[in-house]
Parts: sequence; C-alpha cells; structure tokens
Amino acid sequence: MTTSALVPEPVPPAPRRRADSDYARLLRQVSEAGLMDRRPGYYAARLGLVGGAFIAGWASFVLVGDSWWTLLVAAFMAVTFAQVALVMHDVAHRQVFRLRQSAELTGRLVGNLGIGLGYGWWQDKHTRHHANPNHEDLDPDVAPDILVWSQRQARASRGLPRFVGRAQAVLFFPLLLLEGLNLHVAGVRALRNRAIKHRGLEAALLFGHAALYLGALFLVLPVDKALVFFAVHQGLFGVYMGCIFAPNHKGMPTLTGDDRPDYLRRQVLTSRNVRGGVLTDLTLGGLNYQIEHHLFPSMPTPNLRHAQVIVRDHCADIGVPYHETGLVTSYREALRHLHRVGAPLRCPDPLRPRRAVRRRSGGTANRPPAGRT
Repeated sequence: MTTSALVPEPVPPAPRRRADSDYARLLRQVSEAGLMDRRPGYYAARLGLVGGAFIAGWASFVLVGDSWWTLLVAAFMAVTFAQVALVMHDVAHRQVFRLRQSAELTGRLVGNLGIGLGYGWWQDKHTRHHANPNHEDLDPDVAPDILVWSQRQARASRGLPRFVGRAQAVLFFPLLLLEGLNLHVAGVRALRNRAIKHRGLEAALLFGHAALYLGALFLVLPVDKALVFFAVHQGLFGVYMGCIFAPNHKGMPTLTGDDRPDYLRRQVLTSRNVRGGVLTDLTLGGLNYQIEHHLFPSMPTPNLRHAQVIVRDHCADIGVPYHETGLVTSYREALRHLHRVGAPLRCPDPLRPRRAVRRRSGGTANRPPAGRT
C-alpha cells in the first residue's frame, strides 16, 4: 500500500517476538526469490561505464585546455564524481565484492584517490546511519550542524545554525553548493580520529588526490579559469550529491531517546521511496528504493526494484505504512519539513518585550504605582 502523505508518527513497536518474525518472513521471501544473490555482470558493466566516463572527463579537460568551454567539462565531471561516489557506496555495502579486503581496498582507491572523499570517515558515518536512521541522538546524518532537523534541535541551537535555521528551507539548495567542499574537509578532519582504520593510507590517498587534482587544474588552466573551474565543479558536485540523498529521509519522522522500534519498522517508517523509471534509477543510483536498501543493505542495486513489490505487499499485510512519492514531491516534503522545524527560530521570544520594557524604564516597569501596596 502506498501513500502520498507524510508518514504519521511511528506506531508503538510490535512485541519483539512478532516483530522479529515480521522481518524474518520478509527476508525469507526475498532470499527465495534470489534477490540477495550477487550480480557480477551488472557491476562489471557499471564500473566499466563509470570508470570510462571518469577517464573521458579528464581527457576532455586536457583536450579543451585553456578555454571557457572547460566549464562544460566541469559540469560533466561533477556528475561523474557523484556516480563514482555511488559506486563507492555499493562497494562499501559489500554488494560488489564478497571479500571485505577487496571491498575496502576498492573503496579507498575509488573514494579517497579518485574523488577525494574519505572512505573510512564515510563508512563509519554511514554504518551508524543505517543502524539508527533519523534518530536524533544516534544518526550522524540528522545531527545539528548548519541545519537543524527538529524543533527540539532548533530551540537548542546557537550561533550559525540558529541564524541559518530561520530560513533553512530557502537556503537548502544554495548551501548544497558548499557540500562538495564539506565532504572533502570532513574526510581530512576525520584523520585525527584513531577509530578510523588505516589512517596512514587514507591520508596518503586523500592528499594524493588533492595534489593531482589541483596540479592538473593549475597546470592546464590559467589561475582565473582554474579557480572558476574548481568552483563550478565542486559546487555542482555538492548539489548533485545533496539531491541524491535529500529525498531518502529528510522530512520523514525522527526518533529520540529510547524510541527504538524493531528493525523492520525502524527502517521503513523513517525512509521514503521515489517513484520513477530508468532515468530516475540511473540518476539516483538506485537509492530511490531507499526502503528496500535499508532493509537489505547488501542487496545488489538492480535487485531493489524487484524487491519493492514484495516489501510493499508485506508492509500492507502487517499494517506498516510504506511511503513512496515522486521526485519533485520528495523535495517539496523535505523543504516543508525544514521550514516547519525552523519555526521556533522565527517566532519572537515572548520574554524579550518584557526585558526590553524593563531596560527602557530603568528597571521600574514592574514596580506598583505610587501609593499602592
């Protein structure tokens, strides 16, 4: 069963034994349908196409050379970098390689060296997100940073988040222009975290990418064109990445404290699917089947659309809301949510007028009139 309205607040979790059997029955159905089986042919073709596009982008950059037409190459490479990031995502989820060592080595080469995105930092962050999606205390993707994701976070915000939060729905897409840089910086900053594995290798690959990338820009282009290329490339890369991930959970219910529904409900109630055809699947890298991806993170991407039929029917049978909408509507819901949670920051503090009167009156505003006791 689908619904075009926002998912209501999560229903009380089912008893643990029943809840576990709900997911176990679903897992058995998709496994019997062969949807957990690997798809080596698909990934060989996808890695070949994405890798070819990546090489073609850099070759075009060199061939176009000192010309403002190079900005078209920057736009193309922004799309290519995002597609490489989507491949890294699937590699990290063990959808591509059976062995962990192969997955981690490929992920670091593709992520750190290829596009300058810290694999170790991202994998740690993404793993915590999958375990507790949209949980304000446990999911790093909804931790208050520049944006706030709930009215509770809005009321507790200070500094820049408090300022931006007033108009964060309007500023959301413009801020995505900085998301590419933010991803690069976050990967470098995470190198200080001793919990990140193989920090030396991560650092060498990240700084190696930076040296090769910036060296190519300033070797091929004069300074003015190099700086504009950098701004266009990284800006569009950030916008594309934000547009891929924003529809997945933004605007869906958030959890706090001890709110921990069972695994199936935790994943379904906080996720949104995006309807569309082949173009949507390619553009969003299969993450438009977000509910199925969260229920079965290691399921190969091309199998998600087949699993959707099974998951949707199963959710209808057990009375769990399943939310699916169009791409434009998904952004509208996310922006509406951002506007709503910023409401406390737009409302004047009811105590401020009283304090202002007290200051203007020299502290006598609350004194009784003369002659009255």
